[in-house]
Amino acid sequence: MGTCQSRKCDPGGHQASPEAGEDVRLKEQLGQIKHKLLVMSGKGGVGKTSVAVYLALGLARRGYRVGLLDVDLHGPDVPRMLGISGRLGLDEEQHLIPYAYDAHLQVVSMECLIADRDEAVIWRGPLKHSFIQQAISQVQWGKLDFLVIDSPPGTGDEPLSVAQTVTGAQAVIVTTPQEVSLADVRKAINFCRKVGMLILGLVENMSGLICPHCGEEIPLFSAGGGKKTTALMNVPLLASLPFDLRVMQGGDRGQPLLNSRDDSPFVKAVWGLLDEVEKRLSGDEKTTPDAAQKILRAEAMSTVTMPENNSFKVAVPLAGGVLCNHFGHCEHFAVLQVLEGEICQSELHVPPPHEPGVLPRWLGDLGVNLIIAGGMGQRALGLFAERGIKVVTGAPNLPPEVLVQNYLAGTLTTGPNVCDH
Repeated sequence: MGTCQSRKCDPGGHQASPEAGEDVRLKEQLGQIKHKLLVMSGKGGVGKTSVAVYLALGLARRGYRVGLLDVDLHGPDVPRMLGISGRLGLDEEQHLIPYAYDAHLQVVSMECLIADRDEAVIWRGPLKHSFIQQAISQVQWGKLDFLVIDSPPGTGDEPLSVAQTVTGAQAVIVTTPQEVSLADVRKAINFCRKVGMLILGLVENMSGLICPHCGEEIPLFSAGGGKKTTALMNVPLLASLPFDLRVMQGGDRGQPLLNSRDDSPFVKAVWGLLDEVEKRLSGDEKTTPDAAQKILRAEAMSTVTMPENNSFKVAVPLAGGVLCNHFGHCEHFAVLQVLEGEICQSELHVPPPHEPGVLPRWLGDLGVNLIIAGGMGQRALGLFAERGIKVVTGAPNLPPEVLVQNYLAGTLTTGPNVCDH
């Protein structure tokens, strides 16, 4: 990183940067989307993408204007499940035009942006974050009732970027009844609570196989696990969807069951899921956190406000280009100069060997006034306090520019000190 060329450091006359323009468009786009639903799971293989596709398709069948955004960048299966092929086009302003599946459903996926659908996407966190941000700001979504976002399994870069970028998003968490899946889904629930994302509810997929011969339900992956988890973690159960081989077959052919006149138990359960989603989103009181979630959020989260002096230097420890939780063992420090509330310069520095008391002196000599970190020991916190250097801990693993921009905007949300020793 070097000096910013797109804006000047002159406090007397600021020039709008491309980043600022994108932030404005991002807010404008999000303002046109009524409900944002992030479909996520604690582990793979639970049918998360199927749930996302049927949720989006079902809402569109009910007459809502729906966007389906596939941010599973390494395994974008949404186009195949819907029978979509070809690359997305651009409008006159060079904004992407979503694929119009029908009059009510638009789709954007990484697979619609690459020439070879079998090409591997090998990206690290910062590129993923940038893609997710631009998939909102640089796509001509228009006015939507729902934006359904299909995220990869786990609690990594993509769901974290959605939590940071898509304000007001609510999570629909998918699991299967067996304990190994439920253990992972509890982590996904705790992830949402730590980043301050509301949880709309849990979907138990593959709850039982409907025998095609006798019609009896066979508990392939145990039974009742979804209800136990919702009771334990205090989240709503939106639906239990039975296992149906035709869902897999329809996905392979690009022909979802909702496109037919099928009246199977699975399709009935999907309509029940849609009923529950509509009911919970029908009023503002339905979308507020319950008491337990409010307590957890208050304990885990806080919003850092910008200081009165809006010209200072910020240091962020990095590993792989994003914030590193281990302050004393990072690869680099990004040092960003802020003048009159705007970032005007960014530099990378290799830290000296890790020894007690060295980093506070070294960063103090660089003129640093503020440190944004994931975690820091109590002794280091005391040493920085002695030098008058403010420390913010519990910050998310994002690129330094994003963290500082959020800090300047007063929207930097932090959790607990992850290295408090």
